[in-house]
Amino acid sequence: MPGPIQSLERAAAILRLLAGGERRLGLTDVASSLGLAKGTAHGILRTLQQEGFVEQEPVSGKYQLGAELLRLGNSYLDVHELRARALVWTDDLARSSGEAAYLGVLHQDGVLIVHHVFRPDDSRQALEVGAMHPLHSTALGKVLSAFDPVAHNAVTEHERASLTARTVTGITDFEALLDLTRARGWAADLEETWEGVASVAAPVYDRRRMPVGAVGITGAVERVCDEGGIQARLVAAVRDCARAVSRDLGAARF
Repeated sequence: MPGPIQSLERAAAILRLLAGGERRLGLTDVASSLGLAKGTAHGILRTLQQEGFVEQEPVSGKYQLGAELLRLGNSYLDVHELRARALVWTDDLARSSGEAAYLGVLHQDGVLIVHHVFRPDDSRQALEVGAMHPLHSTALGKVLSAFDPVAHNAVTEHERASLTARTVTGITDFEALLDLTRARGWAADLEETWEGVASVAAPVYDRRRMPVGAVGITGAVERVCDEGGIQARLVAAVRDCARAVSRDLGAARF
């Protein structure tokens, strides 16, 4: 049976060190506390910094835990609580809208579907829990990209693939879409991911007023849209659902 990997053990030790005590430590402090050579400690810290697990203060040069590590630390509880709180509300959303309802969270460079309620008719449908959807073209992904800085970085640092003739791929036009999403509080996907399919989504917040996911509906363009785009009643239903889930997670009224 293979033994432990020394570099991972040292990285874990550095993270534990930064999690306690003064929280911000210089390279010399880290190296001496763990009995590491400065070069070794610096290499590990630099790698952790590149992955977002550690941040370096520009002025002092000291290190502290990074936002990505904090996000990972909360992700298990957040996702499971989010799904539990959203069960009833997404059922109601699917029933009132007549369309499939989805709950998605940021995962790596995409949207992970953590809950899916079937469209309430007799049509044949496939469960999409566990599926990954694009950040740049789906309504769920646009919401996350607009309100979550980590998602925004992920979607703007990579090339945005053209999935249909309507997919917005240019950075200037895409940023304009995100500005619109922030201004109105919801996002739409009008055949930008799949031909003939439209969707609308809104952000879900937790008690810390942090965006922890997005909820939305997806359906055929002829059912979801009217001459003005997404039907106003469906936008209202999705936003009401997002607010309800957010309130159940402890978010203040908004």
